[in-house]
Amino acid sequence: MTGFKNFILRGSLVELAVAVIIGTAFAAVVTAFTEMLLSAIGRITNGAEVNFDSYSPGGVLVGPFLTALVAFLILAAVVYFFVVVPYTKAKERFFPTEDKGTPADVALLEEIRDLLKARGGQV
Repeated sequence: MTGFKNFILRGSLVELAVAVIIGTAFAAVVTAFTEMLLSAIGRITNGAEVNFDSYSPGGVLVGPFLTALVAFLILAAVVYFFVVVPYTKAKERFFPTEDKGTPADVALLEEIRDLLKARGGQV
């Protein structure tokens, strides 16, 4: 029973559960936004619905794929421009990367070189 309790209370499991819940809620928001954009595109095109479902050149039904592709591209753009870009900028602003500096072994070699120069030796 102790092993099961440790498994349930493990931090990564709780974080994963929270991520799934937030991800599901966020997916609903992005889907609604995508539908809103498709509706706006439809209004721009004189009320024509953005739906390729009946398109079948040469008898091959490619319409549902095209509709899914357009929706995916809009969804990807929404996620990139409204989530990834602001997150990256905020991360750079609030958590800047520190200069890594010179690695310890290179710094030691430079120190040895400088000591040899100071003693009058040629390097």
